[in-house]
Amino acid sequence: MSAPHAAECRCLLADGSTLLVTASRRPREGRTDVKCAVPGQPARAERMQQVVRLARHTEPRYDSRDQVVLSMDRAPAPAERGWELAAVLADRMGRGVIPPQALLVNGWSDEWQLGRIGGHTLRGAHARVLLGGPDGLRHLGALTGQPDAAQAVSSARSWFPLHSGGIHDSLDWVEVSVYPTDGGSDDESSITAPELDLAGQHEVRRVLFDARHFDGRTGRAWRTTVRFGQPRFQGNSFELALVMADRMARGREFLPRGRILASGCSSAWHAGRVEAVEGVAAKCALLLAAAAPGDRVLLPRACEGQLPAGFPAALKARGASFACVERVGFI
Repeated sequence: MSAPHAAECRCLLADGSTLLVTASRRPREGRTDVKCAVPGQPARAERMQQVVRLARHTEPRYDSRDQVVLSMDRAPAPAERGWELAAVLADRMGRGVIPPQALLVNGWSDEWQLGRIGGHTLRGAHARVLLGGPDGLRHLGALTGQPDAAQAVSSARSWFPLHSGGIHDSLDWVEVSVYPTDGGSDDESSITAPELDLAGQHEVRRVLFDARHFDGRTGRAWRTTVRFGQPRFQGNSFELALVMADRMARGREFLPRGRILASGCSSAWHAGRVEAVEGVAAKCALLLAAAAPGDRVLLPRACEGQLPAGFPAALKARGASFACVERVGFI
């Protein structure tokens, strides 16, 4: 299908007014894949970028050579989310994924990475409006007669400690969702982390691309979406948790009865190597406080000499297992 240079999709908002989302396509030429603009609301533009990137996860093919610029003709109310479906459909029409057509829609989702639509913000039925959710369009594949792609998405989460020495120290989670694609191999453009800035996205892509190299040729290619519970953090100790979540999602790792709690990084993920992190004592305290029966706690072998006295035994008493690892691979 030849992609148009521009497409439009209208949204009927909860207050009865109409909003227009416009998508234009141009050669990417080193620019970001999606650029969004909302008058006077940069945070809403950032959210629209996240929504569109997440919704691309279940597309069987994706051409990373193009950039799509999305804009709203005006800003919706702060609590309004019905515009999300309009942004997703405008993006798809602009890239030729679905045929261009005049649409008036309303829908939102907390599971765009699965292609599912959670609901809409309108009251009552509207014959001329395409509504998202259980009483309308349940999933994006239905637009073209395709099955629910969520059945083919595999997701896994791991947890890692966030330590800054303050009251906000806690565990954060990282979730990796993978969807099989038609390609024969993975490349970095197939990996996205919509909530992170450009530097964070680059780091996530580097870690996963290198760690998958350690697997060798698997004969499978994946569209990969990475999400974090708290996406604004510093440091690289999340890397082991990210790699473990990815390996579980792709069926390359044994699943624990509970959660994977991990802290580790590497300058050589392509060799499967796990290297030391800083703040081991504080992170162990967080891990011990959060550990529950069935959890599996992983730390680098290089940090073994820094573990607090009795740490493995304390985890065992809480019903959790523990291992110090040098390399990834069916831990």
